[in-house]
Amino acid sequence: MPRIAYVNGRYVAHADAFVHIEDRGYQFADGVYEVCEVARGFIVDMPRHLGRLNRSLTELSIDWPVTRGVLPIILREVVRRNHVTDGLVYLQVTRGVASRDFVFPAGTKPSLVVTARKADPAAAAKRAEGGIKVLTVPENRWDRVDIKSVGLLPNVLAKQKAKEAGAQEAWFIDADGTVKEGGSSNAWIITRDGVLVTRPAEHGILRGITRTTLFEVAAKLGLKIEERGFSVAEAKAAREVFISSATTIAMPVVAIDGAPVANGHPGSITLSLRQAFFDVAEKSPA
Repeated sequence: MPRIAYVNGRYVAHADAFVHIEDRGYQFADGVYEVCEVARGFIVDMPRHLGRLNRSLTELSIDWPVTRGVLPIILREVVRRNHVTDGLVYLQVTRGVASRDFVFPAGTKPSLVVTARKADPAAAAKRAEGGIKVLTVPENRWDRVDIKSVGLLPNVLAKQKAKEAGAQEAWFIDADGTVKEGGSSNAWIITRDGVLVTRPAEHGILRGITRTTLFEVAAKLGLKIEERGFSVAEAKAAREVFISSATTIAMPVVAIDGAPVANGHPGSITLSLRQAFFDVAEKSPA
């Protein structure tokens, strides 16, 4: 079956899904996005994703492209039309189409694009069994990374550098050596005492939806969490390290800059978080 996309009020074949060349997302990266996991026929944590979308739109003074109550209907319809049981649904909102000018155009309707694609949960589980490698890179992004903006060029370059080094994720590092977050994920460590540590999300990182849900998962498993910064050195010496995102859930990290974490294999606490995640996450029928 051909893939179907939603573009500004129309469901169209994915191959025919286009936006105008003067869409401000294309011209200025003037837009935001969200990615929701689709698992076992459910859209995971959709209300939280839409809440973060609302915050991103508000911070950039972009109006909702449709009413908030309509957007879940569109997401479900795109998932249904693409026959996605396991995978992801992606939505992007830009300020809209207008003659190229830096200032906000008056009276422009925001653009909305929604796509969905399938993924293989067995392949993801196998990847978690082996874990991933991380490469550290200097922080070089704009200050408002708390907004889920489509302006992701530093992330693209960092993740490409990681790939060329044989790693699967890049971590942005502050000048003082503190880990911020990944190119498309939040960063976690587990101390020798079994305490989960992740950087506070008030400033400097994106408040990940999966990150938020993992707080509830940890509480269910009786695990303690500390929100504080940690250094690369502390991460390399940790009992376990993992990343979190909608597409990875909790993914074990087995090496940082070529140095193995602990014994170089995924840790049991990370795998238990991953296993319990779906039981705790909010599930909306797709």
